[in-house]
Amino acid sequence: MQSSEVLGFSASILIGISLGLIGGGGSILTLPVLVYIMGINPVLSTAYSLFVVGTTSLAGSFNFMRKGLVNYKAALVFAVPSFVAVFLTRKYLVPMIPDSLFTLGGFEVTKNTGIMLFFAVVMLAASYSMVKEDKTESEDARGELQFNYPLIGLEGGVLGILTGIVGAGGGFLIIPALVLLAKLPMKMAVGTSLLVIAAKSLIGFAGDISNTTIDWTFLLEFTSLSIAGIFLGSFLGKFISGEKLKKSFGWFVLVMGIYIISKEILFKS
Repeated sequence: MQSSEVLGFSASILIGISLGLIGGGGSILTLPVLVYIMGINPVLSTAYSLFVVGTTSLAGSFNFMRKGLVNYKAALVFAVPSFVAVFLTRKYLVPMIPDSLFTLGGFEVTKNTGIMLFFAVVMLAASYSMVKEDKTESEDARGELQFNYPLIGLEGGVLGILTGIVGAGGGFLIIPALVLLAKLPMKMAVGTSLLVIAAKSLIGFAGDISNTTIDWTFLLEFTSLSIAGIFLGSFLGKFISGEKLKKSFGWFVLVMGIYIISKEILFKS
């Protein structure tokens, strides 16, 4: 096994640890690991990312289900428009994107480059969401849950398209939406988010099966290590402040986003 493969498989454990500790961030790591370390085509990597993040999140959600920290009504309201959007995006929109998007000043923006740049923008948005102070994240939210159906449905659809294009689960956006729009306590929002991420990511992956040749041996090995990581992350979460870790991870995501933009624009070979 080459050193890059060892590094890549080791990073798959970190993907799971991130999901186990903060309920998100797994997809932010998965795509760069698959593209830059494992050397897999960006379009195929987005498909693999959907499977890895979806399966790992599903495994992690079982622990929250056992503790009664998943709100199934909120998951259903948020997920249905997301399911439709992510499946249609993977099945029809992504294959329709041309290999060459446009040329600007002699610089050709290809489909692969466009996906990575779009993903980098998502990373920058994620880093802001993780680093900023969020006074809405109350652990002790009380009272009857409220659902702003139009806004929840709209955000679910938008996140479905986002998930479909770049293979990102979107936990960094789902969790604030569940806290703000459904008035869920933070821990329940994390558990519900994992279930939503799992369902919509795997449905999105289903839209790829007929369009893509899958290396199942590699994918299952990579995913198994990520699943081990999410259980390790859940265990470590008992000893590490989730809020401090979230901010530290946010700064890491910011650096990674800037790196991807620099690599794709300034240092494209």
